[in-house]
Amino acid sequence: MNGKEFMKAVDLVEKEKGIDRSIIFEAMENALMAAYKRSTGLQNSHVRIDKNTGDIKVYSYVTVVEDEKEDTDEGIDLDTEISLTEARKKDKSLNVGDTIETEIVPKEEFGRVATSTAKQVLIQKIREAERNSIMEDLGDKQDELLIGTVELEDTDNYYINLGRSNGILPKKECIPGEKIEMGSQIKVYVSKVDAGGKGLFILLSRTHYGFVKRLFELEIPEINEGSVLIYSVARDAGNRSKVAVYSEHDRVDPIGACIGEKGSRIAHILEELHGEKVDIVKYDKDPAVFIENALAPAKELKVLIMDPKKQEALVVADGDNFSLAIGKKGNNARLASRLTHYKIDIKNTEQAREAGINFRDE
Repeated sequence: MNGKEFMKAVDLVEKEKGIDRSIIFEAMENALMAAYKRSTGLQNSHVRIDKNTGDIKVYSYVTVVEDEKEDTDEGIDLDTEISLTEARKKDKSLNVGDTIETEIVPKEEFGRVATSTAKQVLIQKIREAERNSIMEDLGDKQDELLIGTVELEDTDNYYINLGRSNGILPKKECIPGEKIEMGSQIKVYVSKVDAGGKGLFILLSRTHYGFVKRLFELEIPEINEGSVLIYSVARDAGNRSKVAVYSEHDRVDPIGACIGEKGSRIAHILEELHGEKVDIVKYDKDPAVFIENALAPAKELKVLIMDPKKQEALVVADGDNFSLAIGKKGNNARLASRLTHYKIDIKNTEQAREAGINFRDE
């Protein structure tokens, strides 16, 4: 490969792999140096590549040592060392520890073994550099929302092109009932990034509660700018999510901001969730009020904080509100518990009295 061909290859690798050209030059020099040392046995040598022309030159070098070393048992190794006196005959500015380089014109081209060594080292270095470059781009994307293209599918997974790397979206991490088409663009939540092993492993999800949180941040400007805050999110993917929001500004309605004019903002989120129900709950510092809000659509609830330290609460509801508070298969109560971080026990008035608990009428 001549200099021009080499420079074209460097430009191509830099463009396609996103690797800084200085890293490519360093990797190539190291690879050729390893190959040359292996083929010639000359260890005090190195390779230098002209960064402008791509011309490759090989140099041997000797290190300047004290004159007194000649008188020691070890003596001067004439292959790798030169005395200070002899060195200054060549260049008076040289000092102990400096090196003198001499360009070498190889008697013959590198053999197949040497060339193979250079290729292997170069490939390894480029892979390492590419991996590091990708890690810089994607390594800090865990818990973030990304947009990718669906490229491949097997029995258990979809493989999503994220630009410079692919992520794995297990089918069990897809929203129940949704159809994912090859070639389509899709929003995904990065649940895990692992740089260990042979390559970068990026695990994706659309069922993680963080997916809903990031959708709200994407669609609601007030959340993105910080005037509305998300306290917590609880999710049963494909069925229902609960999102607790609040604002530290009295004039800002956190629930209204999330819903948007005529429901325009929440509509975009629901569309992405393929009809999954979303309850927007107002967070309150009073845990009893927060629990009551979280158990919507149930109303007229009585909440008693039984143990603040253990975060246990009793809720009394009657009639239709009892079944609404619990929800189908206990789902509403379960989500409210996750949202508030309280263990919630729901009883009707009769059950509460049998347990020896009486609420005073307001």
